[in-house]
Amino acid sequence: MQPLISDEAKNLVKDIISDYPFYASRCLKIRTKEGSLEPFVLNKAQKYFHARVEEQKKQTGRVRVIILKGRQQGCSTYIEGRGYWLVTQSFGMRAFILTHEEEATNNLFDMAKRFHENCPAILRPSTQASNSKELIFGELDSGYKLGTAGNKSTGRSQTVQFLHASEAAFYKHASEHAKGILQTVPLTDNTEIFIESTANGVGNWFHQLWQAAEAGLSDYIPVFLPWFWQDEYAIDAPSDFKTTSEEDELKALYYLTNNQLAWRRLKIQELSVDGVDGVKSFKQEYPNNPAEAFQMSGEDSFISPELVMSARRNIDANPYGPLLIGADIARFGDDRTAIARRQGRVVTKIDTYVKKDTMEIAGILHNIIINEQPTKVFVDVGGLGASVVDRLYELGHRDIVASVNSATRALDAERFANKRAEMWALGREWLQDEPVRLPDLNSLHSDLCSTKYKVDSKGRLLIEAKADMKSRGVRSSDEADAVLLTFALPVSAYEKKKTDHEATSKTIMSTLTRVNKLKKARYQ
Repeated sequence: MQPLISDEAKNLVKDIISDYPFYASRCLKIRTKEGSLEPFVLNKAQKYFHARVEEQKKQTGRVRVIILKGRQQGCSTYIEGRGYWLVTQSFGMRAFILTHEEEATNNLFDMAKRFHENCPAILRPSTQASNSKELIFGELDSGYKLGTAGNKSTGRSQTVQFLHASEAAFYKHASEHAKGILQTVPLTDNTEIFIESTANGVGNWFHQLWQAAEAGLSDYIPVFLPWFWQDEYAIDAPSDFKTTSEEDELKALYYLTNNQLAWRRLKIQELSVDGVDGVKSFKQEYPNNPAEAFQMSGEDSFISPELVMSARRNIDANPYGPLLIGADIARFGDDRTAIARRQGRVVTKIDTYVKKDTMEIAGILHNIIINEQPTKVFVDVGGLGASVVDRLYELGHRDIVASVNSATRALDAERFANKRAEMWALGREWLQDEPVRLPDLNSLHSDLCSTKYKVDSKGRLLIEAKADMKSRGVRSSDEADAVLLTFALPVSAYEKKKTDHEATSKTIMSTLTRVNKLKKARYQ
């Protein structure tokens, strides 16, 4: 007697239920940019996105993701397809989609209805309600509802398990939605929140949420999708196509082709209308990296994103010479304690800590000094670092630990308004003197490129203070400051001490050797 359902069919059902990419390619239809209906097969950006989502769900049981992206990279398609998959394959799964404007709401709902209309009949649940704002599957007690962010109270009274906040950087009442619709998703397993957008300047709710995720200060994971992952973002370059120095740099940093650069030129030209800076607009709409997406203007940032990316990609620089450590101290709150290690041309490692008191940080630095034997440890004492320094002195590290107050006088007081400006300037010069290498961290990249500068009345460099950064909605540059603390003193200052110490040690050893010889002669 043959089984009612074959093993092959059972495996097919299992894959459909458990494997979203498999389900999408066989059950979902999308309208391509050319206007045809095709099976939804994940592209490169969507595959990367999916891997990050599934990794988080495996680790935590739920999904909390914030996505920074370029335009039309298929992010909303991935999320809408995933939402349809979940609500049609689960009992009691409610999804809510919130967009920044009515037209976007209609477009996303049209996508959901297209999924439903073209889904194989055997997997398509019957609808209890289907109108311009909801799609409800009565037998499953699941379904979709949609809203537009123009209404402050949209979605507040609901309980949902799947939330898609689309183009969140453009919400008019973002703080109200953060207190409202985001709170409708319970903190339980198998719930999912996706907040996605292109950048829209700094200091807004989306930017602040991105910064917190990037720094590891929230439950959300940051996912960045660069424009050049899209195969269609390329055109045939003319036979006489010649790259500029800027384009040569982009080719080296991001491995771009001439066809991609030709497409980039075309887009910059299209964006350069009515006095708009097309290059700047391109960086926001089609960013290469997160720091670039949020950069307000090239003149404001003291360190350019390209300079940092070059150091992130460099594999030629090798660590050598004395190990220097910079420690930027925080205690609780939203700031991080950051500890950076630098040897010559390489920043070898950065550790960050949250919600650690000063004695815990002192213990961490004590163990680093014992185990790694740095030549010098520079601790910022402008805030809470003084107690850390005092404790490290008590533990016998007075010769190694140096206190640094960023607000004090610079060594070169004619060029720099204070010590902070001097360290940042030396750090930028170090980056410019390639090859150098930085850890491949988006959070460090953002810290280095989010800080503004100006020149004071005496013509001296002045770097933006952390308090001023926070007032415009930018997180404290903790990781960057830890790295730049390693430039607090010129190499000669601690190399001389090291040489003096070695000379003293040699003198002591020589004296002990002579004493031992005399003792030995006395007893022979």
